[in-house]
Amino acid sequence: MNMQAMLKQAQKLQKDMMNEKNEIDQKIFEGSSSFVSVKVKGTKEIVEIKIDAEKLESDDIEMLQDMLQVAINDAMKQIDTETEQKMGKYTQGMPGLF
Repeated sequence: MNMQAMLKQAQKLQKDMMNEKNEIDQKIFEGSSSFVSVKVKGTKEIVEIKIDAEKLESDDIEMLQDMLQVAINDAMKQIDTETEQKMGKYTQGMPGLF
């Protein structure tokens, strides 16, 4: 394979990687725990937090904080999983690239 063909292949690979990453960045992931749900963009920006107030009593603030943490971590794990699934084919052997 000549150098020009290798360069074209590398450019195509880079374009494909960026397209996959942009797709993940635009997707909304939803994490939930009991009466809390969180929507997070693939960029790990929190878009929305919903609390079902009917299920919340005044002394449940500490539990609410825990539920928020669980829901946010759930959404973040979904982003990491999808990123690894889609980007892993490009980054084989290079952990932590994305």
